[in-house]
Amino acid sequence: MSLNWITVMRASACALAAGQAWAICPAWQEGASYRAGDTVAYAAANYTARVAHTAHVGANWNPPASPTLWLAGGSCAGAPEPTPEPTPEPTPSPAPGPSAPFAKHALVGYWHNFANPSGDAYPLSQVSDDWDVIAVAFADDAGNGKLSFALDPKAGSEAQFIQDVRAKQAKGKKVVLSLGGQNGSVTLNTPAQAQNFVNSLYAIIVKFGFDGIDLDLESGVSQGAPIIGNLIGAVKQLKAKVGAGFYLSMAPEHPYVQGGYVAYGSIWGAYLPIIDALRDDLSVIHVQYYNNGGLNTPYSNAALAEGSVDMLVGGSKMLIEGFPLAYGASGSFKGLRPDQVAFGVPSGRSSANSGFVSADTVIKSLDCLMALKNCGSVKPSQAYPSFRGVMSWSINWDRKDGFPFSRPVGASLRGRN
Repeated sequence: MSLNWITVMRASACALAAGQAWAICPAWQEGASYRAGDTVAYAAANYTARVAHTAHVGANWNPPASPTLWLAGGSCAGAPEPTPEPTPEPTPSPAPGPSAPFAKHALVGYWHNFANPSGDAYPLSQVSDDWDVIAVAFADDAGNGKLSFALDPKAGSEAQFIQDVRAKQAKGKKVVLSLGGQNGSVTLNTPAQAQNFVNSLYAIIVKFGFDGIDLDLESGVSQGAPIIGNLIGAVKQLKAKVGAGFYLSMAPEHPYVQGGYVAYGSIWGAYLPIIDALRDDLSVIHVQYYNNGGLNTPYSNAALAEGSVDMLVGGSKMLIEGFPLAYGASGSFKGLRPDQVAFGVPSGRSSANSGFVSADTVIKSLDCLMALKNCGSVKPSQAYPSFRGVMSWSINWDRKDGFPFSRPVGASLRGRN
């Protein structure tokens, strides 16, 4: 989990009740702010705050209804509590450090919280364990910088969804909330909107237990736009609230990233300032190498063909080894760590307009990047055995098609761990 779980409780300032064997904790109050470790009383039971938060009015964040915020039990002022037979609590994993936040070689997929030609939404529990990171698509723009998330009824109840998130995390999976998508947008033109962004996302993360967020913004991001600076600051604030285990991924289309090699302005390379400013917070970037045609790189006079090993290797090589901007006229982009880089491809022919790659092409691309085997004309300057993995749109399309993508690619990635 990205939220810190508290196993050693801090004592709260509580008064002892005369004639009782334990301290009476302050009653939980709607609208109050709590620190991690604070203990409260609610409905004749004690609860200890897992994380710092404010119990928003009207949000039904009382302790029994908010297991991601409150742990049953706890005592005040160090006094002993009654000792009935305890109910076993699941032992959560500690918040991971940023250097190894998830599977060493990960298969990342988007799970639809909506119906489309791939079918209706379905419970998260039915997502195959071949997927290491599940990006829930998508949060909704609630206006003025705020975001919201409403679960599709076909995916089950909120309570069941929260349990499903925990069950996936107990298996070592990450479950994150994706922002944007083809039709999604975020309004971040002012500092006030940026603060609304942080507050609304934090509330969603805490409520549902998400490990973090995925930035899949495909509109509104261009050079010089206010959203860039405000987004950078807001993400840093959000990480500070969630903690060091905060998961952050990005899924821009390649014109917004490697497009800066040819021209650096407007949308071309517009994600690069975001990537650069958040590189120390970034878990993984998986650029979309589909729906935008071939890729111009420093390694060939012609654009590398969409759907080819060369394109997937070339795009990844640029992100790891760096590349000049506007053919060198606008400086250069400094490369990322190999473990921060994956590539994004469609799961099948129906899931994207163009850019289909077979599982065999994906595996050959991984071979080239990680072991300098099965390369085409483009090779990395060295093998990158820590290269993170593969992202795909989407989990739902792959399931509809009979798992032709996740099963072989997932097996290949697990075999490299």
